[in-house]
Amino acid sequence: MMDDDPDLADEVTRAAHAAMLRQDWDVLRLLLHPYLHWTTAEGTRVRGRTKAIERLQNAARPGEPYAVELRDGQIYRWQERPNKW
Repeated sequence: MMDDDPDLADEVTRAAHAAMLRQDWDVLRLLLHPYLHWTTAEGTRVRGRTKAIERLQNAARPGEPYAVELRDGQIYRWQERPNKW
């Protein structure tokens, strides 16, 4: 079920971004949907919560997202702000 509540989306997004910055992978895991679709600033697509967390553990922390979609109260899509050429 998709979540259309913008306040919930903002709250979950802020909590997830804060967890990334703190490198709190346990909290982040709870906020990300198992079938997460992550799009990097370069346009690379990462599928799945585990792969996205692995990428985050080995990359610079992302800025706030360009777009987010929730499903069942968890982040289902995260799109980083595209890099400017």
